[in-house]
Amino acid sequence: MKDGGAQDSANARRAQLMALLARVAAHDQPALRDLYDRTSAKLFGVCMRICGEPQGAEDVLQEVYITVWNRAGGYDPERSSPITWLATIARNRAIDWRRAHRKIDETLPIELASAVEDASESAPDRIDDAREAERLRICLDTLDARTSRAIREAYYSGFSYAELATRDAVPLGTMKSWIRRGLDRLRRCLTDGG
Repeated sequence: MKDGGAQDSANARRAQLMALLARVAAHDQPALRDLYDRTSAKLFGVCMRICGEPQGAEDVLQEVYITVWNRAGGYDPERSSPITWLATIARNRAIDWRRAHRKIDETLPIELASAVEDASESAPDRIDDAREAERLRICLDTLDARTSRAIREAYYSGFSYAELATRDAVPLGTMKSWIRRGLDRLRRCLTDGG
């Protein structure tokens, strides 16, 4: 029974984000503020992981919400959940920032960690996120090793498709096809419940 309640809670949060995106598409500024309050901690984490520095991640996060403001009308709930759509925008903006600032191999001092605010999620949200992450891991493990690795490196580590194609010595179109087909299989696996 507890799993049903957690799923209901996750569905309610998803519906709230979808409603906010619809309002943002109509240029409702309070809706953008509410969306920011609900999602910025998670998106900052995506930006921070890829940018590697707090100031860069903050700059990218601002660009993310400008993009959301301008493109919310293009969000399609049939293609992805709201948080996935937002995280993809954050990932892409952070990769662009990283390329522009050439921060690929720098190691940052540990002292910078104190500059990151603790915007921790509540325990139920962390449990839901952990369950979703576990489902995603299980589905990723059903893919062939090459495709799974490419998806993990593109979406978790921020490598571009071109970087992955060069590393694996395959044409860019081939890498894009592997990842696209892998994402389709992942979507089906996640929709079917693992």
